[in-house]
Amino acid sequence: MLDKKKKDRIIEKYKTHKSDTGSPEVQIAILTAEIKELTEHLKAHKKDFSSRRGLIKKVAQRRRLLQYLQRENEKSYDDITKKLKIRKRSAETMPEPEEEPVIPADQEEEEEDEDIDTVK
Repeated sequence: MLDKKKKDRIIEKYKTHKSDTGSPEVQIAILTAEIKELTEHLKAHKKDFSSRRGLIKKVAQRRRLLQYLQRENEKSYDDITKKLKIRKRSAETMPEPEEEPVIPADQEEEEEDEDIDTVK
């Protein structure tokens, strides 16, 4: 967990306007710092599964915020990933949903007729 001073420094560094504390950029920066701290903790305490679960939740939250930022403000997304040295997920590495082949209705009927003929 980040202490108040570290969190305030991160907010000051990544804020987009004077009173900004909750923009996606700030949230991503805070989550990145928390992820780094948890990663170091887990290197020393390998069996701390509660902290591991918290780390996974933080990584997922950061990924969702990064996806939102990429969709809404590409330039800001590029800037924050460079500053924080976060690897970008390219379209090539993202899993594609598996699709079933679409068979027209008239072909389905023909296939069913063939199946019935072979059973007789």
